Amino acid sequence: MQDNSQKNFSAELSHLDSQGQAQMVDVSGKASTVRQAVAVGRVRMQTETFNAIQDGNTPKGDVLATARIAGIMAAKQTSNLIPLCHSLPLQKVTVEITPDFQLPGYHIQATVKTKAETGVEMEALTAVSVAALTLYDMAKALEKSIQIESIYLVSKTGGKSGDYSASEL
Repeated sequence: MQDNSQKNFSAELSHLDSQGQAQMVDVSGKASTVRQAVAVGRVRMQTETFNAIQDGNTPKGDVLATARIAGIMAAKQTSNLIPLCHSLPLQKVTVEITPDFQLPGYHIQATVKTKAETGVEMEALTAVSVAALTLYDMAKALEKSIQIESIYLVSKTGGKSGDYSASEL
């Protein structure tokens, strides 16, 4: 009697082979096209911590510049951090960190662009995540209760699956 639980996984999930084992997707047959992804997240903190960062009065130096550079560096290293991601030639990475006095805290947005055979969603999400973690690291001497929240993909363009745009959470 055949076990019906053994399906052809490769037809359903591109990162699994026919035996259900993890694999890197073969993108060699895909056309190289322009692709872009935008991800966002936010970092919430106490007003005192927010004010210290805004005033440049933190023990470790320029929190926002360091977090921005960390996000850019992280996008470039995504394939080293996430096992099945492809190494991509990134043409542009921007990380914007915007103060939100009402939160209080910061909104982080990363935009990543390439011309390649696969998309840059993971690079954009990684950039936001590492920028947020770096912001935490740079300010943890002031506050341990800083919260990293709502990291998600806002949009992506290019590729076989087409464009994607999320609604605000």
